[in-house]
Amino acid sequence: MKPETLGFFEKVYDVVRLIPYGKVTSYGAIAKYLGATKSARIVGYAMNASHTKDVPAHRVVNRKGLLTGKHHFEGTNLMQQLLENEGVVVIDNQIQNLEEIYWDPSKELL
Repeated sequence: MKPETLGFFEKVYDVVRLIPYGKVTSYGAIAKYLGATKSARIVGYAMNASHTKDVPAHRVVNRKGLLTGKHHFEGTNLMQQLLENEGVVVIDNQIQNLEEIYWDPSKELL
């Protein structure tokens, strides 16, 4: 992996660590906040590589609230279980109250 990619991953992790308990954000919102609007997929790669870091990756979902990264967690429903432990309602891999619990770093981290 290129050194600049690793640096970007660390910036992603710094943002993800700031997502409050019981809130979620999207790959695209993190990319936009970091000034890399077209890099949502790279944020996803960072989340996939984050499991050895102290990063609440379960709080990052796609823009529609789908748990698209769930297959990168141990077990079959760990991502959903972690979210539900924080009071997030998930049905069929879909966050139900996305508008209420969505955390936008571009608005929250001024």
